[in-house]
Amino acid sequence: MASAKPRVKVPKSASAGEVITIKTLISHTMESGQRKGSDGNVIPRQIINKFSCEFNGQPVFSCDIEPAVSANPYLEFTAKVNEGGTFKFTWVDDDGSVYTDEQNIDVK
Repeated sequence: MASAKPRVKVPKSASAGEVITIKTLISHTMESGQRKGSDGNVIPRQIINKFSCEFNGQPVFSCDIEPAVSANPYLEFTAKVNEGGTFKFTWVDDDGSVYTDEQNIDVK
């Protein structure tokens, strides 16, 4: 199991109907599965392969991530918020590990 550290930036507050920018970065050693180790065997692929974001249980953004992604994948996207609530972020690793983070936002 790989270790990973998610980091997320969500504004603490916003106005109703405002479009906010959300930034995510997960520290993760990525391996494409195309390199060979010192023993000559292929190093197994080890990447974050899925990302999703929900707001109050409703999907906001999701994507599949392919081997060409760099280590420590950074994603930035926007969301329109009409009410306060909780964003839930989920990253899924090739080995089945799931990393999550939650951030709250107040809407005035």
